[in-house]
Amino acid sequence: MQLILLSGGSGKRLWPLSNNVRSKQFLPLLETESCTMESMVQRVVRQVFQADLTTNITLATNACQLDIITNQLGDKVSVVTEPERRDTFPAIALATSYLSFQRQCTDDEVVVIMPCDSYTELEYFHTIARMVQCVEANVADLILMGITPTYPSAKYGYVLLDSDSSFEIQHSSFAKPVARFTEKPTVEVAEQLLAEGAFWNGGVLAFRLGYMMNIVRKYVQCTTFAQTLDNYRSFPKISFDYEVVEKTESVALVPFKGEWKDLGTWNALTNELSKHAIGNAVLGLKCENTHVINELQLPIFVDGVKDVVVAASFDGILVCGKEDTENIKSYVEPFCTCPMYEERKWGICRVLDRKVHANGNYSLTKSIVITAGKNISYQMHRHRIEIWTIVEGEGLFVLNGEYRCVKPSDVLIIEKENWHAIKALTQLTFIETQIGNLLIGEDVERSVWNWN
Repeated sequence: MQLILLSGGSGKRLWPLSNNVRSKQFLPLLETESCTMESMVQRVVRQVFQADLTTNITLATNACQLDIITNQLGDKVSVVTEPERRDTFPAIALATSYLSFQRQCTDDEVVVIMPCDSYTELEYFHTIARMVQCVEANVADLILMGITPTYPSAKYGYVLLDSDSSFEIQHSSFAKPVARFTEKPTVEVAEQLLAEGAFWNGGVLAFRLGYMMNIVRKYVQCTTFAQTLDNYRSFPKISFDYEVVEKTESVALVPFKGEWKDLGTWNALTNELSKHAIGNAVLGLKCENTHVINELQLPIFVDGVKDVVVAASFDGILVCGKEDTENIKSYVEPFCTCPMYEERKWGICRVLDRKVHANGNYSLTKSIVITAGKNISYQMHRHRIEIWTIVEGEGLFVLNGEYRCVKPSDVLIIEKENWHAIKALTQLTFIETQIGNLLIGEDVERSVWNWN
């Protein structure tokens, strides 16, 4: 069995901690039984292994999330990065093509698709195992998980069972035939659907690899994964539910009744936090149902408030009533143009300052920390110079093919079109100042450098 975890989104409802690079699934705010902290995606992967579901896990994501996935999951998973964001159908098409061409999986292989940020219990993964059994027994082309609703929500899609259908489920006591789908109805319609016995569509699907590859071939005729990548724009920009699920005639549902939550808002997430103050924060005695999460070095003190969440990061500061946190997405849209904090495969990067000067030049100042033994790629820029001031640690710096050992107080000036890289011998911290008439991430050309 192959498990594909979908990892995408910008997580604007959990601003300012989440952004385009560090979406909600990567926030290390959940406490484990051993009192360590983990993210949603780390929790899901841990539960997959704990339930003995599979060791074959592939994350389908976008390129900007690759480094943080590597940092948090290491070699526990394979990663497929889409060339551009095109919704869930193209992402799943690409990931299944990877399994077929790159991993050489057969058409009979069972594939399960699920979100990487579900907050749930082990029985959820045992239900997935029953879905796999249904696929293996040829119960239907497509098997869905139906989440037993706990209230009439307008946030989720609904699946209604077909109790009068002549379609009979063979060889399974788990699955039930599906009649129709309703996508994010009003609360009033949701109440009626619940009265009719509808389930939430939790986004978990199971099918044989060959079933999906037949759909892929309608849009892309390829024999290698590289060809599929090159033709990625040929896939329609549409959700998997609209393109596949609602068009499939042979669909069955396996119900799950247990703990399942979407921690996509501060109101929902804070209900699962073990502490009311995380980071450099203190709550006074007159706070009630209030949470403070602070990633800044500056301290935060909060008192005399009720039902409030305070979150501070390098991207901004949020102070909001918990019941109103579902509405922040539209308000913070203008703030989410450029992440101020990023986790990279070699360390972390934090923006300290950015300015536009009278002469038309821009400047951008960052604090960069490189983990011992890691290095920044060999690269050059055409529109900016960089000035690096070593603050802490020791490293090996290369400029146009010539090595130099660096230590605290060293200043390195890198002119335009000069090839450069740096490797941390110990944990290395330096301040980088970029100056130029165009400061964009695309102004970088990379090459291979052998550090041996």
